[in-house]
Amino acid sequence: MANYNPYDNVLTVMNEAAEILGYSDNDIASLKHPERELKVSFPVVMDDGTTKVFEGFRVQHSTVRGPAKGGVRFHYAVNHDEVKALAAWMTFKCAVVDIPYGGGKGGVICNPSKLSERELHEITKQFTIAIAPLIGPEKDIPAPDVGSTPAMMGWMMDTYSMLQGHTVRGVVTGKPVEIGGSLGRTEATGRGVMFSTNNVLDKLGIDRKGTTVAIQGMGNVGSISASLLYQEGMKVVAVSNSSGGVYNKDGLNIPAIIDYLSDRKNLLSEYNEEGLVHISNEELLELDVKVLIPAALENQINESNADRIKASVIIEAANGPTTAEADEILASKGVVLVPDILANAGGVVVSYFEWVQNLQCISWTEEDVNTKLKNIMDPAFDAVWDISKENNVSLRTGAYLIAIKRVVEAKKLRGL
Repeated sequence: MANYNPYDNVLTVMNEAAEILGYSDNDIASLKHPERELKVSFPVVMDDGTTKVFEGFRVQHSTVRGPAKGGVRFHYAVNHDEVKALAAWMTFKCAVVDIPYGGGKGGVICNPSKLSERELHEITKQFTIAIAPLIGPEKDIPAPDVGSTPAMMGWMMDTYSMLQGHTVRGVVTGKPVEIGGSLGRTEATGRGVMFSTNNVLDKLGIDRKGTTVAIQGMGNVGSISASLLYQEGMKVVAVSNSSGGVYNKDGLNIPAIIDYLSDRKNLLSEYNEEGLVHISNEELLELDVKVLIPAALENQINESNADRIKASVIIEAANGPTTAEADEILASKGVVLVPDILANAGGVVVSYFEWVQNLQCISWTEEDVNTKLKNIMDPAFDAVWDISKENNVSLRTGAYLIAIKRVVEAKKLRGL
């Protein structure tokens, strides 16, 4: 998989959906290319007094349906093709849940775990200055992603506001609540994963109570998903993070694990409870469970391991965790897969709510936010399920049928 390019995945699914919709190459030509791509380099004085130059990216895939929207990833493996793919996925994610955004994404090549808070603050500030010409509440609204935090969104907002000469709350979402963040935003992506899991189990006639679940990734999304599914009565038998995984056939004590991981220095590989077995991330993906939730990075389920996946339901909490080749293998096995652009859209939906609250200078209760989120996620799931059945295609293709049609029709209506 050395030559794996996530943007090729985007193009593969896009072409398949466009063909079913009867669109010509002309109709989707512009969607195959991002509108804007910015690569930046900026110097930062490190704690030891040396100056290090960091590289970053901001890509706007489409602004046909509204401002670009998408997170900023701080990770040592960030690259241009990954950011392009993530930006395109955001375009379709916003379209499938029908919120008025296009797709964008950003990234900085760094390893946050090896940086001090002061260094992270300086990197965030300099990156914001570098991409400032592209961002703004009406143009492009960043948010947290892998390796970035609400605190860093606060620093981005502050830096952008200083450049403008006044406070601009709506330039980023995922901020701390005290400076304009939305209640319910931290849990939003995981809550959307929970809604998606409930919805697909209901469609398949599977009782939620006692349903076995394995979750790869215990960051914000994975841990919130684990907690909410545990509360729903499902049996979470395995979880993992970058240090390794843990498995208990009788179900894990999820609240205890989350409490243990609240100290960032604690490694999941060192956690123990009665009946627990330590496993690798690769082993977790191949466990005999009903529901598998990849909530880590891209390319986790690929042609080399797809035939060994035993789960009958996959919920993509991460972006792009399954390659196009793996999709074909899983489909041939009858696996029902809820795609990333639907399953993990809860985060961008509540980011949209945060932006609306910022622009209107109002704030909603957490109950309001969660109710509004469910009122968007459930109908979106039903629409994807129905169109996939009508066309006898996968839920991923169904989601793209809805998303691409909305983007192409918007483009035509604007006379583009």
